[in-house]
Amino acid sequence: MDEIIIYAEGDTVYKRIDVVVCQKVENVSRSFSHKLIKEGFITVNDKRVDKNYRLKYEDVIRIFLDDPQPLKILPENIPLDIVYEDDDLLVVNKEKGIVVHPAPGNYTSTLVNALLNHCGDSLSGINGVIRPGIVHRIDKDTSGLLIVAKNDFSHNLLAAQIKEHSFRREYEAIVHGNVSRDSGTIDAPIGRNSIDRKKMCVTDKCSKRAITYYKVIKRYEKYTHVRLKLETGRTHQIRVHMSYIGHPLVGDTVYGPGKNKNFNLFQGQCLHARVIGFIHPQSNEYLEFVSDLPRYFKDYIKFLNG
Repeated sequence: MDEIIIYAEGDTVYKRIDVVVCQKVENVSRSFSHKLIKEGFITVNDKRVDKNYRLKYEDVIRIFLDDPQPLKILPENIPLDIVYEDDDLLVVNKEKGIVVHPAPGNYTSTLVNALLNHCGDSLSGINGVIRPGIVHRIDKDTSGLLIVAKNDFSHNLLAAQIKEHSFRREYEAIVHGNVSRDSGTIDAPIGRNSIDRKKMCVTDKCSKRAITYYKVIKRYEKYTHVRLKLETGRTHQIRVHMSYIGHPLVGDTVYGPGKNKNFNLFQGQCLHARVIGFIHPQSNEYLEFVSDLPRYFKDYIKFLNG
């Protein structure tokens, strides 16, 4: 059993114990912290406390966690839309609704399960057993292109391109409202939402710089079809940035206004990773791939055109 010790100081003083635990300990949710507190696996000054206990200066929080159990992610015969493949990498066109890699409570029917079935042991191991081969990810309800590395050498060189912002990623989306400018840049730092840890937000606190470029493709009465280009790749970046400027993605129930009775064609945001471009780690040749807009996206456009 692992023991984690936190000392109450700075911005943790006067905060609830459950809030601080969620903020300081990775993969511990609010509800899980309540369970740990109730069962005595979280103490303050070696005494049991209630979940709404507010910390005092120099309080000592002890958190006892069971050692993580090794996970075995199994291959599954799930069809893959492979756009390109060689001995070093493959480019996959992911469907909306497919989770990229396993996570707590969701260890099957992911893209990784399908990749293990297709590639066997020929996937990079840099990101461990949960994310073999995964160089970058897109959200469950985002469709489009994703690159997968088959070995650690390719993985490292592709990840370096992402870090250096030379990895091309372009998206298309339908957003709420009429975007007034034909094009623009959103340069706003993104960090974890302090109230809801599952969400991201634009904030100067514990954040990283995030840059998104947008260009209007077509305007409709109450919606806009836009092309988006990422310079950085923060979690939920496009969804957070477009919501930040007042134009959340249609269908985004997390950062947008929620469900719209006019748009019942699919679940989740209308966002498609359409273009991906990179230098091949072995040949040093620039490769670029374009994915046609999927059916759900075309149905949206058809609806907007009346």
